Amino acid sequence: MEKNVENVTNTISSYIPENIVEILGGYAFSLIMALVIFLVGKWLARKITNLLVTVLRKVKGMDETLIKFLENIVYYILMIVVILTALSELGVETTSFLAILGAAGLAIGLALKDSLGNFASGVMIILFKPFKVGDVVNAAGVTGSVSEVGIFNSVFITPDNQKIIIPNGAITSGSITNINAHTTRRVDLVVGIGYDDDIKKAKEVLNDIVSSNEKVLVDRGITVAVSELADSSVNFVVRAWVNTPDYWDVKFGLTESVKLRFDEENISIPYPQQDLHLHKND
Repeated sequence: MEKNVENVTNTISSYIPENIVEILGGYAFSLIMALVIFLVGKWLARKITNLLVTVLRKVKGMDETLIKFLENIVYYILMIVVILTALSELGVETTSFLAILGAAGLAIGLALKDSLGNFASGVMIILFKPFKVGDVVNAAGVTGSVSEVGIFNSVFITPDNQKIIIPNGAITSGSITNINAHTTRRVDLVVGIGYDDDIKKAKEVLNDIVSSNEKVLVDRGITVAVSELADSSVNFVVRAWVNTPDYWDVKFGLTESVKLRFDEENISIPYPQQDLHLHKND
């Protein structure tokens, strides 16, 4: 019995390297070093990222969305470097790991191509700034105030207070109208009078209506001119410049003032009509 036990012990010993303590010690040391590299690297990555954010926020006119985007990109790039360095300390072939990571990235990219397209569009919006938070924009068939510009989508608030989330790809794939990009806007009205009305009188009345509106920028010039001899009316084009926030107040106010003043001056505003002639057969 003792001989059998001795044989088993000898067999097991033959499979165990004599320097097992040294091997385990080496692996333990590599594991500890990899852990130290990861923890210190993570700390440095966060410190470097915070320093970058501090510097960018001191740059005049730097958009906060762009700062957040750069913060995330720089941090993740630094963390990838840290992880690869830690794996290399453990003896992992990082070249093979990078090849696997690249193949996985390609597969993920094909599966998430729409999301990556929105990501690329978000980068374009942040970098080229066709609009910013607070602007009133018409894009992707939606008109509203920009509430948020994100990496994958943007948030619009419509005039009736609806929240609409639009993928950035849909925004950059079409035309973008930034309605209040400038401090002033031009109000355009088309006003029709009857053919029997006095054109000169109507023109004087329209000039008086526009110039008497306190929100109209009179120094930018006022245009009142006959633009068309239509089927049932003589049409005037009325143009005036206003500060952008006053646009709708002036537009609505001028429209109401024209109707009230024309009624006072007995100037008609014709509407489409059709004459019907009946013929009686004997």
